[in-house]
Amino acid sequence: MLSKRNIYVLVFVVSVIGLLVVQYQYLRVGLGLARAQFSEKIDKTRTDINQELAELNSLTYTIGNVILKDTSEVRIGLDSLEKTAQYYLNDYISYQLGVSGIDAPFTYSLFARDSTVYLSSVKKHLSGEDRLTYPIKIEGYLPELLKKDIVLELGFDDLNKYFLSQLKGLTIPGLIFLLAIIVVVIWVLRSFYWQRNIITTTNDFINNLTHELKTPVFSIGLASKILEEDIPEQKKPIVELIRRETERLKQHIDKVLELASLESGKKLMQFEIIDFKQELERICQDFSLIAKSENIEFEYQLEDGNYTIKAEKFHLENVIANLLENAKKYADEPVVRLRAQLKNRRLLIAISDNGPGIAKSDLKRIFRKYYRVKNGDVHKVKGYGLGLAYVQKIIRMHRGSISVDSELGKGTTFTISLKLNSDGQKI
Repeated sequence: MLSKRNIYVLVFVVSVIGLLVVQYQYLRVGLGLARAQFSEKIDKTRTDINQELAELNSLTYTIGNVILKDTSEVRIGLDSLEKTAQYYLNDYISYQLGVSGIDAPFTYSLFARDSTVYLSSVKKHLSGEDRLTYPIKIEGYLPELLKKDIVLELGFDDLNKYFLSQLKGLTIPGLIFLLAIIVVVIWVLRSFYWQRNIITTTNDFINNLTHELKTPVFSIGLASKILEEDIPEQKKPIVELIRRETERLKQHIDKVLELASLESGKKLMQFEIIDFKQELERICQDFSLIAKSENIEFEYQLEDGNYTIKAEKFHLENVIANLLENAKKYADEPVVRLRAQLKNRRLLIAISDNGPGIAKSDLKRIFRKYYRVKNGDVHKVKGYGLGLAYVQKIIRMHRGSISVDSELGKGTTFTISLKLNSDGQKI
């Protein structure tokens, strides 16, 4: 079975080949259009040349003298007259081609039907399968002068290079953009795997570090428990403080380990069908006791119904507890409310507080690992920015969703949405 990396590489290679094929097809279409346009232009040029050479003018008169080898009216030799006519005709054809928008190299040959060649271009005129020739049957003055059919044949070779040069405004930018895409995608893939390796290395380091920390934390907890038995009454609060903070540190270590194992995929979730209402009510009752001891106003409302869902009970309980714990942290006089309801065959659990709220610029980032909303340059409540990342990870693994609604100065509401099991229904 292909790994994700191999799949990405395969998709990239197929995409590049596909782009090359598309580019090649566009090039073929472009060459076809260029040939069609060239044919239209050359037809117009042939018509214009025929009309011009049908009349008596200085060019046709000179060509006629060359054909008749008549130098009686000129003061130059026959060879010079032939060269003059040769260049005149070449310049005239070049002009007519330019008027039609054709600047491809050409050759020409002026001959009679009996294959007698009267005049040809400086570059030898050849005809064959690899050359395009366009004959022009001359009418008017010259055929009447010679009493023969006269043909002027234009020849073009290697037109593909000419057509490609006409399409360079499309092919060259296309190839450049394709090359740029390849470079960028390769850079992105390299960066992705480089970053992934860094994350893996960082997680391994964190795992190793936290595992190493668990041993001294356990030793401190055990030592404080032993000390508690043989110390004076007035020093017991100090030992109790040590034990409480040790327990707090242990919880943080466990949270880091749990989140790292979930992200690495090493932790398998054991899902089962449960009625989560009983668990949710127990969590609320436990939190009510904490709220009374800490002067927190807490209310909860669980709508009647069957809360049957497929869940990993331990982690889902941790999610609710984590959100309740966050709800009481940020207000001077905390007011926390939990409401559960059944709607559209889903279980909705909303936890709200009266805290300072979260700015819109922070809402998109609060579920990021290690991200914490700042109060100026100081974090009012200490923490590591792992809680909400853990919450979102667990909810997604339950194929659910979590949303947040917050307004500065008015508090925040987190809403969890979980799909009910097939027999879960509102009573």
